Amino acid sequence: MLMNAERLLAGMKRAGLDAVVATMPENVTYTSGFWAMSQWIRRGPQAYVLTPAANLEDAVAITSTGLVDLAADPEVWVKDVRRFGKFIVDTTPGVTLSGQDKRIQEILDQHDDGDAVGCLVRAIKDRGLQSATIGVDEIGILPEYWDKLAELLPNAKLVRASSVFRYARAIKTHEEIRRLRKSAQIADMSITAALDIAREGKTEMDLARAFHCKTVEEGGLPVLGCIGVGDRGAMTNVQPNETRIKRGAVIRFDVGGRYRHYRADIARNGIIGEPDQKTARYHNAICVGMYKAIDMIKPGVKVADVFDAAVEAVRREGISHYQRSHIGHGIGLDGYDAPNIAPSNAESFEEGMVICVETPYYEMGYAGLQVEDTMVVTRDGVDTFMLTDAKLRVI
Repeated sequence: MLMNAERLLAGMKRAGLDAVVATMPENVTYTSGFWAMSQWIRRGPQAYVLTPAANLEDAVAITSTGLVDLAADPEVWVKDVRRFGKFIVDTTPGVTLSGQDKRIQEILDQHDDGDAVGCLVRAIKDRGLQSATIGVDEIGILPEYWDKLAELLPNAKLVRASSVFRYARAIKTHEEIRRLRKSAQIADMSITAALDIAREGKTEMDLARAFHCKTVEEGGLPVLGCIGVGDRGAMTNVQPNETRIKRGAVIRFDVGGRYRHYRADIARNGIIGEPDQKTARYHNAICVGMYKAIDMIKPGVKVADVFDAAVEAVRREGISHYQRSHIGHGIGLDGYDAPNIAPSNAESFEEGMVICVETPYYEMGYAGLQVEDTMVVTRDGVDTFMLTDAKLRVI
């Protein structure tokens, strides 16, 4: 099980909820192990997981018929899976099904509730929750489906609950930490693979191919690949093109794939030939700032204090005008889990949070510089996932 059950129950109790309904793809996977693919690749498809506070093992996964193969995956720990909608899957006459195929057929043999909300309402009523206070993750459910849910459950109290899931996901389980460590390390190795082929005349796309190929080779899948050379690196969301690498131009990587659904987000910089004085000073400054933040982080330390110290360190070390809206974030199934490491965040770090700490600097007409490490907060500080340090890679 991926889910931090204790944390989810605590969040439900704080909000006074009898049950929660996951609707956005990250929360569906988190509460069931069900990776509803269509949710992840386009807007609109509906998949839900109903989780009663009284018994987490009495959860129900709601899926379209076209996704029953994924709902029947052995990694899905929710046993009650219900389907809706028409989708045709034939079976060879006389064949004896086993394993996942047998489970698929079991789900296909179930009643079709017509649509996602009809399926969900029946599951809610089957568990006697039709008059309960139900927290519904408002992000993934279509507005007209929310309205229909309220209409079909007139005695229930529906409450927006995306914050409950975000609270639960902030503290990772051992399995989540293992997957996130692997994901970050795949990204780290993939940057090294890209820099290994970097030389004058190579293009951003050459580096991107090397990066993503290494990600797949190591068991990950591509997601994020911002790779920019020279002044293009100052474009915060730069997408690689055929721009060629020149001597003295900074190469900025802000990249990451996913491993078994868990995300990576790390950043490094390289340069062909020795850096000029400005680049050396600025890059050192952002590294000092990032490592200052990392050195401070431990349970009980205020998020805002870490932000302030990191920004001040960058300014003191060479970028006097440095400003940021945040210097990092949590990461998990979502690329931006709690906490957001920002000056407005009054929360404190907690053991088990997996976080990305970053101190980017973008200057149009010059370059982008970015360092970003991923780590888990431990009892006494942090345990880094990184295989390399953040120093500027001189090629």
